[in-house]
Amino acid sequence: MLRDTLSAAMKDAMRNKEKKRLTTIRLINAAIKEFDIDNRTKEDEVKDEDAAIIDILSKMVKQRKDSIKAYEEAGRCELAEQEKDEIKIIEDFLPRQLNEEEIEAAAKAIVTDLGAEGLKDIGRCMAALKDKHAGSMDFAKASGIVKGLLS
Repeated sequence: MLRDTLSAAMKDAMRNKEKKRLTTIRLINAAIKEFDIDNRTKEDEVKDEDAAIIDILSKMVKQRKDSIKAYEEAGRCELAEQEKDEIKIIEDFLPRQLNEEEIEAAAKAIVTDLGAEGLKDIGRCMAALKDKHAGSMDFAKASGIVKGLLS
């Protein structure tokens, strides 16, 4: 489904002569193709293709955020702006991200459901959050919230 969405978006970008959008969508397609090639030799088929693509897109956003920090520290604001533009385009294809209050509510629900009581249960809680909210949550923030709830 996401592949179809990306394909349609690429065609629209070509028709509308949106060079930045087209370039970014091509980068996304290249990352997906690289993932396909890497997993072609593995015997396990990718069960949920959309989840894999969302994971790829999330990694791309994270890479660009790291690049923005590096560019801003080096005084390369024009490159940082280019990365920010790419993030906006990539995020168009990601599910809506939960805000901090929603992350906290989801974390509390998981902790309660699992009956987690101490820091030893962080792994179980994070695994449950990843299963339930893959692609729609910043798990670095969620980890901090879960630690706070369990300590």
